[in-house]
Amino acid sequence: MPKISISKSIIIKASQEKIKEFLADFHNWKNWSPWLICEPEAKVDYAADGKYYKWEGKRVGSGEMKVIEETDSKIDYDLTFLKPWKSEAKVYFEFEEKAEGTKVTWLMDSSLPFFMFWMKKAMITYVGMDYERGLKMLKEELEEGKIHSELDFVGKTTFEGYDFIGVRTETTFTGIGEAMANDFTKLHDYIKENNIEAVGVPFSEYRKFNPVKDKVVYVAGIPVKNKENELRDGLFYDSLPKSNIATVRHTGKYDHLGNAWSALMMMDRSKEIKKFKKGFPMEIYISDPTSTNSEELIVDISIPVV
Repeated sequence: MPKISISKSIIIKASQEKIKEFLADFHNWKNWSPWLICEPEAKVDYAADGKYYKWEGKRVGSGEMKVIEETDSKIDYDLTFLKPWKSEAKVYFEFEEKAEGTKVTWLMDSSLPFFMFWMKKAMITYVGMDYERGLKMLKEELEEGKIHSELDFVGKTTFEGYDFIGVRTETTFTGIGEAMANDFTKLHDYIKENNIEAVGVPFSEYRKFNPVKDKVVYVAGIPVKNKENELRDGLFYDSLPKSNIATVRHTGKYDHLGNAWSALMMMDRSKEIKKFKKGFPMEIYISDPTSTNSEELIVDISIPVV
């Protein structure tokens, strides 16, 4: 059985005791769980003392989890998945006092069914990303009493398409934020300097998206009305075709955009939607980050569907 081990950490400005008490009661998990946020209507049942819960849903599958042992610096859990396949895992939270707060480490030891050995690297990568998303939300929940991430499951709509000025970039996942900031600054400056009329909000179209290899290739673009004869600085004209899309709208900090991406991937796996294989997923930036509070930013995550 291919073994899987995951460990992710974050510093939370709260006492070790407060964090431990919060995580030892599953009633507190629904708001910050990186999976349950993707399916609010999933059925969740808790033991009265909060030490056990079970879940069932289209996207999140089904399973159960229970607290096994609690010490001052650690909580141990048993985790059992029933769907989409049966497996078991040992999950731990470890706590360590630091000058700036409490270091919280989320760990999991598990294994894949033997016939899924080829998915080991992908599972470690994607579950690791889930853990990172979950820890960020846990931090906000404990420090601010609110998680700045809301999902609106818009569903299937028609995307009308448009012409745009764009720039193509290849980068890593850790470098994507800085790369996009530079690309959109270049695009906005060029449009302003050349008096080009923009007719829509900025977007990013992801041509390649491979977290396992830490590689992203995207096109950043701004819809425009008229085309010029020549462009400079690596910019180009192109068009997005009319298509059917499925959309999840995210309101909140860009740090949590992964929640909307994860929800769409879960919807695809559960066959709620069927991706159009020749199309590319997009982020459409409804709000202007230069004039909108980070907690109120709106981004549509969309994928072409049949």
